[in-house]
Amino acid sequence: MEEFKHIVTNLLNEALAIREDLFLIELKIDAKMHVSIIIDGDQGVNLKDCIEISRAVEHNIDSEVFDFSLDVSSPGAFSDIVFPRQYSKNIGRWLHVETASDEKFEGELISFDNDSINLKWETRENKKVGKGKETVQHTREINISKIIKAKVVFK
Repeated sequence: MEEFKHIVTNLLNEALAIREDLFLIELKIDAKMHVSIIIDGDQGVNLKDCIEISRAVEHNIDSEVFDFSLDVSSPGAFSDIVFPRQYSKNIGRWLHVETASDEKFEGELISFDNDSINLKWETRENKKVGKGKETVQHTREINISKIIKAKVVFK
């Protein structure tokens, strides 16, 4: 089993080195030799990308020696953002973010750098002067190290 895992890991790393726009989210190999690979990309992942990575792994393992199955997929639309690299492709999308200090935010991701993200959202609030409500725009910079959960929200 360790030899198989080593072979899969090496083949996967070689394939991802060729496709620098793709990166690994998760690699699982269970006791029944089922390999599950989840990849993401700077511009997203399409079926062709999954097939390319699948072939790079599957076609280079001797099926006479190892009896295995393989699935390569992208993270689902409702999957958590796991790595900072995933934020850049989600600029312009609405995110739900939870921080280590129990703060929760929902807003449009307007920018990202390696240290932080910036969210923007609007609320209806009572006017400071007079009656009625007004639309107030908010922005918040959140340090990546403080985020415990981030997910794309579809509105």
